[in-house]
Amino acid sequence: MADQSTTAEKPGPAGPRARRTRLSPRKRQRVSRALQYLLLVAVAVFLVLRIDWNSLAQNFAKPEVAAEAWPEVITVALKNTIIYSVGGFVFAFLFGLLLALMRMSSVPPYRWLAVAYIEIFRGLPALLIFLLILFLPQALPGFQVPGDTYGQGILGLTVVGSAYMAETLRAGLQAVPKGQAEAARSLGMSHSRAMISIVIPQAVRIVIPPTTNQFVSLLKDSSLVLFLGVTSEYVELTKFGNDLASTHANATPILVVGITYLLVTIPLGYLANRLERRQGRGRR
Repeated sequence: MADQSTTAEKPGPAGPRARRTRLSPRKRQRVSRALQYLLLVAVAVFLVLRIDWNSLAQNFAKPEVAAEAWPEVITVALKNTIIYSVGGFVFAFLFGLLLALMRMSSVPPYRWLAVAYIEIFRGLPALLIFLLILFLPQALPGFQVPGDTYGQGILGLTVVGSAYMAETLRAGLQAVPKGQAEAARSLGMSHSRAMISIVIPQAVRIVIPPTTNQFVSLLKDSSLVLFLGVTSEYVELTKFGNDLASTHANATPILVVGITYLLVTIPLGYLANRLERRQGRGRR
């Protein structure tokens, strides 16, 4: 019996000494964070030593080439980009709302048409849609898109954006409590009147943050207008930067255009996040 008790008291591999050498979760977290910082510093040092900064500046940040982009990058390219984007967003919103209502309709053919449109144009690449619009006059002789190049660009963005906008708006319409529509009907409103006066305004408030992100997406998709063969009068940011970069055989205009995009998209993204947070607090 004495031998057994002595054997039982001997600390095994998992005894006090092993527990003393094991790191606590907090220490493991500190070690992991330190290793991540070391890795980041090592990558930064490697890039600083390997990159030819003089060549990079000459090809991407040449001041005299950047000066050639002003002020047309704002007065022409950015102006046209905003025209394409705002026009495409407005029509995509209206058509997307119609598609969302059709998809929620009690009439099966309306639902089938809406589903077919949404699935087809969400599945096709945006570039392919713009190429189809480019060849539309050949398929329909005598047909002209109203607004010339502006009309073609806005039409392309409308087709691209409305399929996604329809699903966003449908989610917003379904998020409105059914009691709102029922209360309107009890006051003698027709179904259409209740939708226009009660349900749709509340749904629009709900979908403001995601539709802001949709506008940012359309703003970036407006770069596809360059495939329509636009002239200098209708040029947007990407086409403008590409043409200027080809003229000077230098990528500085591309950097200028990229910064111009960011000056618009970053504040819009920040606004969308603020709206989402405010909406989240309002639901609590």
